[in-house]
Amino acid sequence: MANPVLKHLEWPFFEPRHRELAAQLDAWCAEFLHSGHGADVDAECISLVRALGQGGWLRHAVAGTALGGAAEVIDTRAICLLRETLARYNGLADFAFAMQGLGSGAISLAGTPEQRERYLPAVARGEKLAAFALSEPQAGSDVAALQCSARLEGDSYVLNGEKTWISNGGIADFYVVFARTGEGEQPGGAVRGSRGISAFIVDAGTPGFEIAERIEVIAPHPLARLKFSDCRIPASQRIGAPAEGFKIAMRTLDVFRTSVAAAALGFARRGLQEGLAQAKSRAMFGAHLADLPLAQAKLADMACTVDSSALLVYRAAWQRDQGQTVTREAAMAKLMATEGAQQVIDAALQLHGGRGVRSGEIVESLYREIRALRIYEGASEVQQLIIGRDLLK
Repeated sequence: MANPVLKHLEWPFFEPRHRELAAQLDAWCAEFLHSGHGADVDAECISLVRALGQGGWLRHAVAGTALGGAAEVIDTRAICLLRETLARYNGLADFAFAMQGLGSGAISLAGTPEQRERYLPAVARGEKLAAFALSEPQAGSDVAALQCSARLEGDSYVLNGEKTWISNGGIADFYVVFARTGEGEQPGGAVRGSRGISAFIVDAGTPGFEIAERIEVIAPHPLARLKFSDCRIPASQRIGAPAEGFKIAMRTLDVFRTSVAAAALGFARRGLQEGLAQAKSRAMFGAHLADLPLAQAKLADMACTVDSSALLVYRAAWQRDQGQTVTREAAMAKLMATEGAQQVIDAALQLHGGRGVRSGEIVESLYREIRALRIYEGASEVQQLIIGRDLLK
């Protein structure tokens, strides 16, 4: 590979099609994407989804060639390569791509033919924005504490409750919502546990559904708190059988969890690139920063962290594409890649000195972008629990 950033594509985890895909996207990103965000993040995110759809990249986030997908089954390595490359160029572009996959993943996995036909082609074209509504004020990592409810009335379900930290909240065209329907729960017992949770598609604008609050975070992204007040939807909008929602949610997250690590890897690679460029160009003590042994040691640590994270990410992605269970491997990849990326970007910022904390600098943007990845889709502490429990089996 002529581009040193793509050198890892020579590893045996990849097939020729993966190498071609990554090189094509890298060229597309170099032409169409820029670092940083504009003033109107909602509009920019919508525009990025449209561009990703027109470029054909969202096809890889959808399963089923007849529905606009690139393959019948989502290719984990392709998803990871796409997220790594997009994150290296633009964090919001990575976000836009990821949410199209995560938000529609439950429909790809368990939707009816009618549901798939109605939503997935539009997702692949970038014409409909998707959202995944699982977290609640008191149910983040502890999904079993979910309380949003859906009661069956005739041929409709009536939803009540709240969701929060919902990506694409406020701009999505539809939301996959997980709510407690009660099947299999103990009579009179506390509302808790993975039983009795079902999945539903709720279109934006449905009466009784509102965006209760827009949430501002350190790296601007569309986020919101959702509220359901006697929100009535047809029973045909349920995904899968009653009480299968928890299983569907976990299967969806399983597809995309390794890709979170890949996004962190992309941020880390950009941090290393920026750190190297700064060290080579910054004059210091009659030489350059790169000539100082301490700077060289820092760069060496950054490079080791990037490569070790990449090995974990693509081991997990390769194993999953072989049909293997990757509970431990995916957790290891997410834990090490996200924590490692934070360290690499912090080091890159340190190499920039005072310039590194200046608003608008690439390393300053990376510093804000990476922080959330250590929390969402399973915080680092949750990944440690998963790994520890798997080791003790």
